[in-house]
Amino acid sequence: MKNCLLLVFVFISISAFAQNNAKWTSLFNGKDLKGWKQLNGKAKYRVQNGAIVGTTVFGEPNSFLATEKDYGDFILEVDFKVDSTMNSGIQFRSLSVPEYRNGRVHGYQFEIDPSPRGWSGGIYDEGRRDWLYTGDLNPAAKNAFKQGMWNRARIECIGTSIRTWLNGVAVAHVVDDVTAKGFIALQVHAIRDKKDEGRQISWKNIRIQTQNLTPTSSPEVFVANLIPNYLSDAEKKNGVSFLFDGKDISQWRGAYKDAFPAKGWEVKDGTLSVLKSGGAEAANGGDIVTKKEYGPFILQFDFKLTEGANSGVKYFVTESEKNSGSAIGLEYQILDDDKHPDAKLGVIGNRKLAGLYDLIPSLPEKRARRPIGEWNRGMIKVYPDNRVEHWLNGWKVLEYKRGAPYYYALVARSKYANWENFGMAPKGHILLQDHGDKVSYRSIKIQELK
Repeated sequence: MKNCLLLVFVFISISAFAQNNAKWTSLFNGKDLKGWKQLNGKAKYRVQNGAIVGTTVFGEPNSFLATEKDYGDFILEVDFKVDSTMNSGIQFRSLSVPEYRNGRVHGYQFEIDPSPRGWSGGIYDEGRRDWLYTGDLNPAAKNAFKQGMWNRARIECIGTSIRTWLNGVAVAHVVDDVTAKGFIALQVHAIRDKKDEGRQISWKNIRIQTQNLTPTSSPEVFVANLIPNYLSDAEKKNGVSFLFDGKDISQWRGAYKDAFPAKGWEVKDGTLSVLKSGGAEAANGGDIVTKKEYGPFILQFDFKLTEGANSGVKYFVTESEKNSGSAIGLEYQILDDDKHPDAKLGVIGNRKLAGLYDLIPSLPEKRARRPIGEWNRGMIKVYPDNRVEHWLNGWKVLEYKRGAPYYYALVARSKYANWENFGMAPKGHILLQDHGDKVSYRSIKIQELK
């Protein structure tokens, strides 16, 4: 026992020593821009009072002052102060190569956003995939930004884990493997109005660690995992588990059936696909549902549409009443809005992609849509107080509350008007719909909420 205690003490001591002796290296000498290079736009960068000052120039695209050196795993800290009317960011693991959009800077960005939406510290994929982690995924961190004052950004990139802090508050956590190494850069955003020329952002105390890295221990926030069919340790800690991991369908069965359909569905190359059968609803294998029922939860799923396809992810499905077509439940619509006729039916677009089918349309955020044939990230959040959110590719596109007066009013004018207590079950199955078109799913995960 004494030997075991001694070994534990030695291990803790070594770990603490490594953390305390992780060396910081300054990336800015406080005097000039040695070690940096300017890319893309021609915004002005200069050194003033020990800080790098970036100034907007009308007519120029996004400008970046980038390190000459690339960095893979690191911990970075930067102090910044920004004009309240500006948008900016700190690039990391970023690239600029001739073969990609003529050298367009692209890669991860720590968002600097002094606007009321409060997304500072979120993670944006500049010049590539748009938002990976908006401030809406962690509302508790929206008040971390200090208007008109110096703020401290902290970025930890260790392997596929990317985490951010703002003034000591944990903001974002992304798991991704698209870019493992790249430069760090300071952005001066393009401006659309001549009156905004001359706006400024300043950075100082820019320092980095690249050895003996120890992840910061802090309460876990929501994790946006972009690696297909992979469950990170951080997600496991948050209580996230797979419903489909690219191979296993043991948690699913046919709707109103005891077993998984013998035809109509296919598991191949890490995806679960409903196969085309001529467009008739439930004409081939039929819907599939989880064997378990769920109450409040966060459901995440990737999906890919074929041209003209229709499907849906339903929740609070009880199978209490047999329906001739698809089983009944609240539905996150999966649809090719341009080619499928259902998009033109319903009321004010409430049958389009990511909407609450036949009840509430999703917000018309075009940036959230991906071309047919590309993977999309869907998410449904159901809170214990019956608030519900639909998400599409990192954007919150819809929210409502089950049981609110307006909810009952919407149901009364919908195709579900005659279904008693529609959508109000305390728990139910998750359903993937067979609408006769080929649609693929992967990375289906769930976290039960209390």
